[in-house]
Amino acid sequence: MNLTIPRSGEVARATALYGVEKVPVDQSFGTIILERVVDLVCMIVFLGLTLLFKGEVIYSFYKNSGINFNPNKILLILGILIVGAVLFFMFKKRLANVAFLGKIIKFIDGIFQGLTSIFKLKQKGKFILYTMGIWISYYFAAYLVCFALPETSNFTFADGFLIIVVGTLGMIVPASGGIGAFNLAMKFGFMALFISMGKSSELGGEIGLTYSFISLPLQIIIMLIMGLISIPMLAKARNTVTEKEITE
Repeated sequence: MNLTIPRSGEVARATALYGVEKVPVDQSFGTIILERVVDLVCMIVFLGLTLLFKGEVIYSFYKNSGINFNPNKILLILGILIVGAVLFFMFKKRLANVAFLGKIIKFIDGIFQGLTSIFKLKQKGKFILYTMGIWISYYFAAYLVCFALPETSNFTFADGFLIIVVGTLGMIVPASGGIGAFNLAMKFGFMALFISMGKSSELGGEIGLTYSFISLPLQIIIMLIMGLISIPMLAKARNTVTEKEITE
């Protein structure tokens, strides 16, 4: 779904869960948001590793980019969001009496239940272990592609930290399957790496695009294969649930 309409996969996932497991859509969205929050935490860990081992790469790229960063605007936006959230929870009960707002509040409550579901897990250790396994796999999927190109075959584990951070930032952009955004992110990321190594930024950009044209199609192919495998399995599970309901 994400290959057709950006971010539509989240809606499709919640709908599929309701069709098979009868999980309410609002709670499904809550768990999806929880997943994104966990992903953000893992992303921050990799960003911290990148700053620790490859901080000079980010600094050199920032120095040569001419970007004007204004932290006051970020703080202002965060302040508005925090105040808005506090006011919402203070007057939530009164707002719930308004017809259309009541439905919105109910939906938000369902999302909140999904977010807090991590504290109700029976196997928290397994959840953490699986999350670590997923992100370690992400890392090696990004890093091992470097050995496909002679110009990047000598990249270190620390270089891999930067690559996965840049690639994840590219995939966050709402583009179909990350096409275009991921390629551009890799171009800039490799330009930063090459600048820090004292090499040509133009060469780094070309290598970054080459890397992206290897990595992204592999991701899409795997996604399509797994999707095609899952469709009949999902349809079978849905039919089983329907037959059970009819019998009952």
